[in-house]
Amino acid sequence: MKIHFNQPYFAGEEIQNIINGGLTGHLSGNGMFTKKCHAFFEKKYGFKKSLLTTSCTDALEMASILIDLKPGDEIIIPSFTFVSSANPFVLRGAKIIFADSSNEIPNINPEKIEELITEKTKAIVVVHYAGVACDMDKIMTIAKKHNLFVIEDAAHSIDSYYKNKPLGSIGHFGAFSFHETKNLISGEGGMLTINDKQFTKRAEIIWEKGTNRAAFFRGEVDKYGWVDVGSSFLPSDMIAAVLFGQISALKKIQKMRLGVWNNYYEKLKPLEEKGILKLPHIPDYASNNGHMFYVVTDDKEQRNKLLAYLKRNQIYAVFHYLPLHLSEFYKDKHDGRELKNAVKFSEQIIRLPFYNVLTEEQIDRVVNKIGKFYK
Repeated sequence: MKIHFNQPYFAGEEIQNIINGGLTGHLSGNGMFTKKCHAFFEKKYGFKKSLLTTSCTDALEMASILIDLKPGDEIIIPSFTFVSSANPFVLRGAKIIFADSSNEIPNINPEKIEELITEKTKAIVVVHYAGVACDMDKIMTIAKKHNLFVIEDAAHSIDSYYKNKPLGSIGHFGAFSFHETKNLISGEGGMLTINDKQFTKRAEIIWEKGTNRAAFFRGEVDKYGWVDVGSSFLPSDMIAAVLFGQISALKKIQKMRLGVWNNYYEKLKPLEEKGILKLPHIPDYASNNGHMFYVVTDDKEQRNKLLAYLKRNQIYAVFHYLPLHLSEFYKDKHDGRELKNAVKFSEQIIRLPFYNVLTEEQIDRVVNKIGKFYK
């Protein structure tokens, strides 16, 4: 019996929400469920402004427009991340300056950021890998010192915290994903959070194709037109209807996911204590939102052999990411610095099957097969 890497979870209200949304006669963006989602996120997490988008990538692209990114500007981004963290900035002509990961966690190493800053640096993009917070106090101090924007790629990070502050609420902007592999899902989908009030009005205009349409429908202006650059970043209200069904079950979803995470951790801990592999490290300043579970092997060869062994036993684990500074697209543009930790995590991390309804029996099977591999 196969154990898949991911299995989307439906909380129960999603289909009825779609029907109810359809009955309102408003299927396009910024309808009833979009507004419900915005209100929830702003109230629960204290975001100054929330805007649903069609993807986390779109949210990052909106952030790149909001900071008036120009060709030749430099953006500091960790190399160990998905390509979507970099593409929105490349599309606007920015030069990507890749930073290394920390020793114990795949997140950007704050001690390596300041040496990368030049007069052309515009922003620091941090990625909270596995929903575990970067060291935001250090990063925000550096950004303030050099007058830089901070953009949180919080794709993994809904309902996760840094020193009791929700991730996505600390930098100038946060970008979330509701892809089917995430804690809250809408198939595809994302959200931009704006935490600096000077950007809220313009963000809404960019979100609505560069028009002041939203202000018009609120009765704030008597007509709307093209007032800025923008694109069609807002999703259908049907996507928001699915998402709101998930939001309604957030506590249940998080309890299920943390149950799976803790089950893996306790059962794999003996292997870590024997020095066979490493488990996720969560710093004191960070919370755990149960986004994923990974193990770190000794080297790339061991990683590949373990992946193949699990696959032969119908257990579908995966590895990621390929370091972006060594990618076919960007390797000739990189400045040649060696980013040891980014390469290490790329070659040694395995993400285990992880989803809400993964059973204890399935977890036991995964753990037992890993144990047999090392024997």
